[in-house]
Amino acid sequence: MISLRNLTFYRGALPLLENSELTVHAGQKFGIIGANGSGKSSLFALLRGELQADAGEVELPATWVIAHVMQETPALERSALDFTMDGDRELRELQQALSAAETAEDGHRIAELHGALDAIDGYSAHARAAELLHGLGFTPEQLSLPVKHFSGGWRMRLNLAQALMCRSDLLLLDEPTNHLDLEAVLWLEQWLRAYPGTLLLISHDRDFLDAVVEGIVHVDQQRLVFYRGNYSAFEEQRAAKLAQQQALYEKQQREIAHLQQFIDRFRAKATKAKQAQSRVKALARMEKLTPAHVDSPFHFEFREPPRAGNPILTVDEVSVGYGTEPVLKGVSFSLRPGDRIALLGPNGAGKSTLVKLLAGELDVVAGKRTFSQGVVVGYFAQHQLEQLDDHASPLLHLQRLDERTAEQSLRDFLGSFGFQGEQVDAPVGPFSGGEKARLVLALLVWQRPNLLLLDEPTNHLDLEMRHALTVALQSFEGALIVVSHDRHLLATTTDEFWLVSGGRVSPFAGDLDDYHAWLVERRAQTASASRQAEPAGGSGRSAAERKEQKRQEAERRKRLAPLRKHLERLDREIANLAGTLDELEQALAEPALYESENKARLSELLARQAELKPRQEALEAEWLEKQEELEALQAVED
Repeated sequence: MISLRNLTFYRGALPLLENSELTVHAGQKFGIIGANGSGKSSLFALLRGELQADAGEVELPATWVIAHVMQETPALERSALDFTMDGDRELRELQQALSAAETAEDGHRIAELHGALDAIDGYSAHARAAELLHGLGFTPEQLSLPVKHFSGGWRMRLNLAQALMCRSDLLLLDEPTNHLDLEAVLWLEQWLRAYPGTLLLISHDRDFLDAVVEGIVHVDQQRLVFYRGNYSAFEEQRAAKLAQQQALYEKQQREIAHLQQFIDRFRAKATKAKQAQSRVKALARMEKLTPAHVDSPFHFEFREPPRAGNPILTVDEVSVGYGTEPVLKGVSFSLRPGDRIALLGPNGAGKSTLVKLLAGELDVVAGKRTFSQGVVVGYFAQHQLEQLDDHASPLLHLQRLDERTAEQSLRDFLGSFGFQGEQVDAPVGPFSGGEKARLVLALLVWQRPNLLLLDEPTNHLDLEMRHALTVALQSFEGALIVVSHDRHLLATTTDEFWLVSGGRVSPFAGDLDDYHAWLVERRAQTASASRQAEPAGGSGRSAAERKEQKRQEAERRKRLAPLRKHLERLDREIANLAGTLDELEQALAEPALYESENKARLSELLARQAELKPRQEALEAEWLEKQEELEALQAVED
């Protein structure tokens, strides 16, 4: 297990953690949350041995293999597939040793190494790496391309695939969804839920945390505060805790006022001086409780946009793309004030292309795009962070947009986005990704758009800023189109879903759960079509050949049937067990359970959870084993 005791460490003169405690048992999955700059990434560096604590102890098993996502990827000639397989270091070491043994013609050593490769499932490594890359959005054709061929965002996906390829005991993931689309996020959720090791996950995606973790570690006021359950459970527990803290604070303030009133009234009277002095001492001894700071540090809203025609924008039989072959064809729709649309679709289907078309950054190849009079487009995309002037301050960026408004008004506005004090006048070059994203949003809001186009706006934003953006978007009065992997943002700020797929744009009848089901079905159909593809001319077989094929298919079904039944039974057991564990988690999330009179009940629930968790892991491992066995048998039969 991981054990942090009385942990203190600093960044320069600033304390990030002071006298903090945390215990993580093998196999547990915890989310790490906290404001940007609170020390979450530094905690990961500490666990990897890249930083040393200023005080306290950090213990974790010396034999554990730790996997994490590299932040930089050089322009390598290695293929994407080979780069991913490099994540399994033991595999690569055995392969190198085997190559040396074959060169030396050492038969005994060759046999020994083949046995070692078989023991670590080395012969399926190629397939495992390909499956990881496919899940993260890479096409089969991209697997053989060199790493240097890919852009920065796709290289980060390669780094993630390499980390997942590692057969690790501890997996440290720092904002793994930042460079993923919704399809890849949903796939990664499933992968992490089945991951057998210990997981520590830094994320600002509340739905992602809800789906993956069983505990939340909140980095708050230089402490590590643990909450049992997922992010939604954390919100409920923290709200109750803050409400109690606020009530205690208000009660204490009344007591202080009463004491101070007595002191002020009777200090000068000889007959009451002694009592007054005792109250002065009581006041000095009283532990000061801080008020509950539950408000987000970010508060902003979209100002009323200028009037524009209705419809704001019309797209008529438009084709658009980057070369001779359009990405989207025959697209037609109208946007009206108040339309709130989320774009869904597989990776590479053209969601960002459509947004660029509407932003005026791409010209139409065919058809017609018409903006009404008075349209003010507000467009947010990741590349705009790179277009900020590194030498200019947030204030100067805003002054370039508006030279007439008083400087204090601009400073007040920037303060609502978290830019205060010296930071308002500091050059933005050294700013973090989250700070630059906040500045781009501030500049966008100041321009009072009536057509708002957001392409992955939550990348780099922490939970507080995401909440502030969500609240602001809910009252935005113009037309809104969003591309995002943040399901909470989509569900709470948009009214319609449009599906971008197969070169077309069409309304999607359903919610995000339906979209997830659509993606699963699409993957299954693609896999099935690939397995069932036959060479041309198969229809001209003789009656005898068709009879033989039917006989073989019947035998195949007979061989596969027991495995399928076994998997169905495992599915039922896993589902039932998951339901029981969910009920236990809900019971354990009740604050009253941790009061002294409920100690026996708490011990009972923890013991039951400790009994069922290993059973769940064993069933899931057996399910994966049988599923792989089924797929392997199907592949052989095919």
